[in-house]
Amino acid sequence: MKILQVLQLLKMYWPVFPLVFLAGLIDAIAGGGGLISLPAYMIAGLPPHQAIATNKMSSSLGTALSTIRFAISGYIHLQTALFAVPCALAGSWAGSSLNLMISNDVFKKLMLVILPVTAVIVLRKKDFEDGKEPCGMKKTIVLSCLIALGIGVYDGFYGPGTGTFLILLLTGLAHMSLQDANGLTKAINISTNIASLTVYLLHGQVLIPLGLLAGICGIAGNYLGVSFFDSRGSKIVRPVMLSVLVIFMCRTIYDLLSA
Repeated sequence: MKILQVLQLLKMYWPVFPLVFLAGLIDAIAGGGGLISLPAYMIAGLPPHQAIATNKMSSSLGTALSTIRFAISGYIHLQTALFAVPCALAGSWAGSSLNLMISNDVFKKLMLVILPVTAVIVLRKKDFEDGKEPCGMKKTIVLSCLIALGIGVYDGFYGPGTGTFLILLLTGLAHMSLQDANGLTKAINISTNIASLTVYLLHGQVLIPLGLLAGICGIAGNYLGVSFFDSRGSKIVRPVMLSVLVIFMCRTIYDLLSA
């Protein structure tokens, strides 16, 4: 990429880069970084389909780094991930294909349903680890596959909040520990990102130079975020999730009022 092209991208889309860095930081800690990064692309002037597609490229780079670091640290249970990842790939491919056939108005209506439900669940829970005994291995694998498939469709179709939804479901339904849920979330999330990014690339929706530059910012944020997770653990997860949901709500209300 030429220096002149880089400078031009920085000038045209400058709001994207610091917000994607923040999104990477949050995504590594608690998931849901797309709640910040996707609006950043829209604020910079990209149409929704291009914003979603380019966001997939930048978020994939950052998520890949945090997934590798979580795997090295032993946070990802490989046996469960081996079953959940194919389901995530299939769901995300289907969701991305559906995205390209749906109008922009549907996205806003979808958020009006998902956001309040998620906010209520988060606010009612005192702790994401409910103290219940984890499910048996077979039940955990089945639940993980179903969750990966369903959230995979959502991530391919729209995306923001995917990591948050995964952690909520894995801890709430399978009663996984926060550490195990966070690790499996990374494995599922990188899979959904790869599948949806492939679909958007095939349809020419990704602004590749912008996605690569923003991805560097996401990598930096994810790197710092994983280190922060190691040192603070679950204490930081809930307030970060709640903050992300508030930001997302404000953005959605703004979009509806503008329309």
